[in-house]
Amino acid sequence: MSENPVQHLLQAFNYISRCVQTQLARFILRSDQPPASAQKDNLLTSLSSYSVGAFHPETLQKQKPSGPTTREDLGRATWTFLHTLAAQYPEKPTRQQKKDVKELMAILSRMYPCKECADHFREVLIATPVQAGSHDEFSHWLCHVHNVVNRSLGKLTFPCERVDARWGKLECENRACDLQGAASIDVANDAHKRR
Repeated sequence: MSENPVQHLLQAFNYISRCVQTQLARFILRSDQPPASAQKDNLLTSLSSYSVGAFHPETLQKQKPSGPTTREDLGRATWTFLHTLAAQYPEKPTRQQKKDVKELMAILSRMYPCKECADHFREVLIATPVQAGSHDEFSHWLCHVHNVVNRSLGKLTFPCERVDARWGKLECENRACDLQGAASIDVANDAHKRR
């Protein structure tokens, strides 16, 4: 069965959407004085019902109100997302998965909310094209690129041989965190068994 070419990209943007929703919730909750308990409960209830489980009232109550997202916050969130994606990237990716991850990097280099960052990332991609032939190749390529960016910012670099220890696979039941997802794997296995 052929894969939906945008499925993986949509999953990636779903993750980013949840991060944006969390920041939006922080913005909505921000005020000079904390709201009364009843008002806070009503706000949290309406927020949690608005986005079908993207964030929970308990999570919002634990978060400290903050100002607008900083460039540094956005950068950390983006690198966390990308390294988590790389950790889930299969050892033997399909042609479509290789294409999708390359397209994602190209899109980030054009659409990233920080123009200076996007321009720099585009330059890095030209100098060091995406390597996505396997999990190890993509994880180490991404670590190298992250280090290029860190050096340009005067930050410390990360030892890429430790990338899997730092950003390991997500722990999910029934392989639900695999890029292909459990349903796709089951369909592929069923098709293989019928041969």
